[in-house]
Amino acid sequence: MAGSPHALVDLLRSWPAPPEAPAPEGAAAAEFVRAAVRHGLAGFVAHVVGQAGWELPAEASALLRRESLTGAARSLQVKALLLRSLDVLASERVVPVLLKGYGLARRLYPDPLQRATRDVDLLVSRRDVPIATRALSGLGLSVRPSRDGRHAEADSHHVELEGPAGLVELHFRALAGWGQALEGDALVERAVVGELEGRRVKWLRPEDEAVYLALHASNHLLQRMAWLFDLKLLAGHALDWTRVVEAARGTELPQLAWYAWDAARRRLGAAVPDSVLSALEPPPWQRILAERFFTEPRLVDAELLHSKPAWVAAKLLLAPRPAAMARYALRRLETAARRLR
Repeated sequence: MAGSPHALVDLLRSWPAPPEAPAPEGAAAAEFVRAAVRHGLAGFVAHVVGQAGWELPAEASALLRRESLTGAARSLQVKALLLRSLDVLASERVVPVLLKGYGLARRLYPDPLQRATRDVDLLVSRRDVPIATRALSGLGLSVRPSRDGRHAEADSHHVELEGPAGLVELHFRALAGWGQALEGDALVERAVVGELEGRRVKWLRPEDEAVYLALHASNHLLQRMAWLFDLKLLAGHALDWTRVVEAARGTELPQLAWYAWDAARRRLGAAVPDSVLSALEPPPWQRILAERFFTEPRLVDAELLHSKPAWVAAKLLLAPRPAAMARYALRRLETAARRLR
């Protein structure tokens, strides 16, 4: 197997064509299924395995089926909470932008239950946060205390509401990380109106979504292949790549978009134009580091998740603005120290 693609990578790269390699066998089949589960793609992989006519060993096949059904059941619970959230927000005349999750899977995957999701992510304007929080509290959800302490204004990007029905992340920023933030109000203003199960919703403008999903993946150091596969599927839609570049540059985090789109193209064959990567690329030394941090084996194993020193090193070395990242790290350390007092 040395030098050959991991079976999961081969399957994702080949899609929508059948996998190029034969079905994995023995220990490779077991690792193939574990990787699909680890990266939130058990349901989708089960779908493709069935389409391709792959015969997996009985134990691996049973595990894949069990995990795909478990993931589908969890996604149904998230969907139910999403719909209830939309209903209570509609009663307050708040129409949120749906980020990631079930709404994205519904638009990109053969079946939305094939892509794992664990919570509901909604983006609203800052002025709507108080009324939206009160409305969602009516679902039996309680606000979690902020983990950002006295630095909440600088580093927070959402309100977390949790209860028996699950978790809703109510965003007022699309994301915050690397010591910087992607503010939400402008994204909400540019969002397009859509529909989900008869409810009025908003989607990010396609080019904004292309940038947001890439930034989100890079913020988590690409440690879930589902995020890169989302980008591949999105690239198969009609994107105005010139506007994608403009949107990425407008965030002042263009190289974070590059990390994700470059990895999606190199590892999974995403149809990203050369001109886009050239326009967004970081300095040569960071490109070299990214290639080393984001090798196929390391991505499949989610290696950075298992080493705090490696995670911190990657964050500091790949940061768009190392000084901002260092200040952010110091704020996190201060917050952690205060909790210990």
